[in-house]
Amino acid sequence: MLTLNELTYRLGPRLLIDNATIALPNGARCGLVGRNGCGKSTLFRLLLGEIAAESGTFALPRGAKMGHVAQEAPGGPVTLLDYVLAADTERTALLAEAETATDALRISDIQTRLYDIGAHAAPARAAAILAGLGFDAEAQARPCSDFSGGWRMRVSLAAMLFLEPDMLLLDEPTNYLDIEGAIWLKSHLKRYPNTLLIVSHDKDFLNEVCDNILHLDRGKMTLYRGNYSTFAKERAEKQMQLEREAGKVAAQREHLQAFIDRFKAKASKAKQAQSRVKQLEKLGPVVTYAHEESAKLFLPNPEKQLAPPIVSMDNCAIGYGDRTVLRNLNLFISDDDRIGLLGQNGNGKSTLVKFIAGRMEPQHGSVTRAPKIKVAYFAQHQLDELSEKDTPYILVRRKLPQAGEAQVRSKAAQLGFGFDKADTPIEKLSGGEKARLLLGLAAFDGPHLLILDEPTNHLDIPMREALVEALAEYKGAVIIVSHDRAILDASCDRLLLVADGQVKTFDGDLDDYEALIVSGRSSKDDKPREEGKAGASSSADARAQKAERRANLKPLRDKAALLEAQIEKYQGILARTDIALANPELFTKYPDRAKQIVKDRAQLVKHIEATEELWLGVMAEIEAVQAA
Repeated sequence: MLTLNELTYRLGPRLLIDNATIALPNGARCGLVGRNGCGKSTLFRLLLGEIAAESGTFALPRGAKMGHVAQEAPGGPVTLLDYVLAADTERTALLAEAETATDALRISDIQTRLYDIGAHAAPARAAAILAGLGFDAEAQARPCSDFSGGWRMRVSLAAMLFLEPDMLLLDEPTNYLDIEGAIWLKSHLKRYPNTLLIVSHDKDFLNEVCDNILHLDRGKMTLYRGNYSTFAKERAEKQMQLEREAGKVAAQREHLQAFIDRFKAKASKAKQAQSRVKQLEKLGPVVTYAHEESAKLFLPNPEKQLAPPIVSMDNCAIGYGDRTVLRNLNLFISDDDRIGLLGQNGNGKSTLVKFIAGRMEPQHGSVTRAPKIKVAYFAQHQLDELSEKDTPYILVRRKLPQAGEAQVRSKAAQLGFGFDKADTPIEKLSGGEKARLLLGLAAFDGPHLLILDEPTNHLDIPMREALVEALAEYKGAVIIVSHDRAILDASCDRLLLVADGQVKTFDGDLDDYEALIVSGRSSKDDKPREEGKAGASSSADARAQKAERRANLKPLRDKAALLEAQIEKYQGILARTDIALANPELFTKYPDRAKQIVKDRAQLVKHIEATEELWLGVMAEIEAVQAA
């Protein structure tokens, strides 16, 4: 489908693409990967004709169309559905001509072509794509101007998915999606009929969608067959092999050089020494992978742990003005909780984290926060609020106005901005560097609670892995909103579902949640099935049913293990709470705090009992499957 022939591009002194020659097969779903700043977006701009290559060419088959999601979000009075339908310019033009055509032959040609391109089924297909990206029927009939920039970017994505160009370029397509939208997009792209080239740093997304990986590293492009995990394994094996070969060559060089140095001055050995000089010259350089500097991220721990719960809510309702967004909130957050928030965008996740962070007051009910609690809140919109003229050094200096020069620069380096980066203006930092800076500044003072709203947008894969490692070492509580399954899987042991105006514990893992989302969407299209005639199943059917029931054991056992871990964690919190209540000074010096802890303890006991009931139910299901 796509052929690059000795393609070269420089940006100033930097060689971003060096003599690249690649043939991407027709129908491939290819992930374009590499560190931030390596040239992935530059390659897209070259393919789209926005910039010109220094040398070399690229080509698509004759007549093939390339499409990409425009960076400018659609606006104006046109409805979402009409905007998506208008992406197919041929259909739009034919429908307009059909209204005015009078020649019978031309009318016949128009109707035949409309039938060939599925024009009459197009509104249903466009509506299905919009629904998958989070727009219900009511939203699809509203004008684009009613929606924020992030939602309008989803409409641009929907238009390209509807158009189905022969080659579709997608640059971080999940950045504007919630986890539900990302799940739908992943499923949709796995069935995409044409060629895809996708820039993404989401390993789970690349593994599920892609069957080829194009790696761009220090100007060199290499195409690997398989998904991201296959690519990572193959590249690691190649790197080990090259390092072994380099080691052998280095040993041979050292041996030859030692002989030359020892005998070059002796006339009797001059001939042998000269022979070894020629052998040394023939060895030549050995190709190896340049070692990438490992990504690092540091999250300071709180100076002093707080007694749990650090935040507790009693029948709270929150919202804006007279509009209630969430109600019946009865949550408690421990000092070491790792919570992942699930739910579609618009259901109230951002409202909830703002409330937890203390940026909103309840409409009714009560919330108690531990005295002297420090809360850090990171959200993607903060990237746009940075002053372009500031530098990492200036921002750290504002945090440490009394500190010396060396201390400020040391702290900036700790955030990942050493001597070569600390004085770089914000406008010249990459999106990933800005995100890393904001993460470091948010957690600057060692918060007790760290709230991360889509922290992985703009972070490349090594930085995402560094964030997971930093969160594992961080000693405070964490709440994460993210469409990236990898960070939720690795960093969260408690999932809360925000839906229908309420927040409830989700008893299961992300596989269960994905299955719930997929089954919920597919069930809308299911038709009622007729009951089969009464009669005993055949023995083969019985065996198949038993095999299916046995296959259900694994998710049940996983759910039981998760519930057991939750019970153990809650019991640990209960034990620490009892230790705090055993101190008589608590009641004499801090009677209000003591009263709240007693109340929280009662709520915690109820939560433990409810979780134990769920565990007993799962164990009963396991026993039933085993007995079948």
